[in-house]
Amino acid sequence: MELFLIAHIAGRGVAIETAQVESVVDIAEIVAVPRAESNVRGLVALRSRVVTVIDTGTALGLDPTPDQSRRAVITRIDGHHYAILVDSLEDVAPFERLPLSPGLALDNGWATAGTGIVERSGEPMLILDLSALIPAHAFAA
Repeated sequence: MELFLIAHIAGRGVAIETAQVESVVDIAEIVAVPRAESNVRGLVALRSRVVTVIDTGTALGLDPTPDQSRRAVITRIDGHHYAILVDSLEDVAPFERLPLSPGLALDNGWATAGTGIVERSGEPMLILDLSALIPAHAFAA
């Protein structure tokens, strides 16, 4: 059993490994970054540091996350902090990690970001790898 944070992104329930979660926050005003990739919503000041805000919908190849969305999962990848926008958050719970079925067809960016599934009340939920949502050039920075 592993601990997962249950979140909703683009209307779907997902599970995020708690090892990827530094904190969950409601973020303030986002400052746009000129010429940034479409999945970078902008920057926000959070606890005396600048954090890159990721538009999760765009990163997954879906409709952009609504502008009013302010709930985010803070993660640290390669020494940099990112705020991953989510529709809502539930709770942390233990689940057994299951592999993705070979015949499972995931559309858009879900195929890249999905690493497995958990079952909650008989319903499968995709395990989401937050690093798959970060623009590739950000890792080189």
